[in-house]
Amino acid sequence: MKDRIIFHIDVNNAFLSWTAVELLKNGYPVDIRTIPSVIGGDEEKRTGVVTAKSPVAKKMGVLSAEPIYMAKKKCPNLKVFHGDMELYQKRSDELYHLFLEYTPDVERFSVDECFLEMTGTKFLYNDYLKLANEIKDRVFNTFGYTVNVGIGNNKLCAKMASDFEKPNKVHTLFMDEVKNKMWPLPVSELFMVGKKSVVILNEIGIKTIGDLANCKTELLRKYFKERTEHMIEFANGIDNSPVINSYDDSKCISTTHTFEKDVEEINGLKKTLLYQSDIVGFQLRKQKKYANTIAIIYKTKDFICYSKQKKLDSPINVTEDIYSNIISLLRNSWRGEPLRLIGIRLADFVDDKIDQISLFDNSVKTNKDNEKIQEVVDNIKDKFGNYAIFPASLKEK
Repeated sequence: MKDRIIFHIDVNNAFLSWTAVELLKNGYPVDIRTIPSVIGGDEEKRTGVVTAKSPVAKKMGVLSAEPIYMAKKKCPNLKVFHGDMELYQKRSDELYHLFLEYTPDVERFSVDECFLEMTGTKFLYNDYLKLANEIKDRVFNTFGYTVNVGIGNNKLCAKMASDFEKPNKVHTLFMDEVKNKMWPLPVSELFMVGKKSVVILNEIGIKTIGDLANCKTELLRKYFKERTEHMIEFANGIDNSPVINSYDDSKCISTTHTFEKDVEEINGLKKTLLYQSDIVGFQLRKQKKYANTIAIIYKTKDFICYSKQKKLDSPINVTEDIYSNIISLLRNSWRGEPLRLIGIRLADFVDDKIDQISLFDNSVKTNKDNEKIQEVVDNIKDKFGNYAIFPASLKEK
């Protein structure tokens, strides 16, 4: 859709930037963004790794995810600071609420990046490039750190645009710019293409995003199966996914699970989703609420997050109904790649459930029977604990 306008806003070096601003606020004498510094784990342990690095440390060869002791060998005067997820979440919330001043449709893609749906706001903002620069400068003047803003006709192009050049920049990637701006890039730069996929693509002669965009589906299918069409669409700048409004924690119930090993078998995902359906359903029923919206949350092995939601025809709170709807979402939205995390979110709560009644429909009676059974199950859990009773299919858990 060439008429869509999407912003992707990404904090530059978020964890280190947010830590630097907080340290300066508390009287620390140096801006750690200007010295060799990293955010990382316990440097006394060999398991402590670099999670963020300053530009100076980067120039000295320090790499993300490498052990702290190795980073210090490259840079003996390296300063190590511990991460503070509570602080980062607070900074993320501040940024999110600032974006809400420009549009109500904001999707928190991760703790340090958001998509903004700007489609239909032309009468408010007649120059989107000017607006993007205004937001970028306002973030810096208000919070003391920089962001990149990408503008495109869909989420993919906006995301790609925000990565073109950093820091503190605004870039566009509209559909008519894909061929000139995106196709010459290495295929490794394409959003959602992981390292293993890049190796395979390079081995069969696909070096650039343009090569992939113009590749025949038959050539790739034996390597990437059901992911093939999706990869080629992305290489052509095609992405029809909606901006999904993020929810206030007080107005939704969610749960996620990180797997010990990446999961790519649907049966493993189903079992986890059944367990999660039971968890969120129990929490919802404790509040005596019903949910009108359900969403499934994914994080890939490459730490890419995406989600899919749907508005329900009738509000639900019974585990069986939650599970059947989440499996429907799974089948319609999972791209088949290995997952490191999966989750469920319920939102749009109401106090009462109103069923459409038909003379020839026994579903209302069935639903009420299910709710009575669910109430008995919940009473057992309240008395004897969450694991006192659970679906038989979860027994091996």
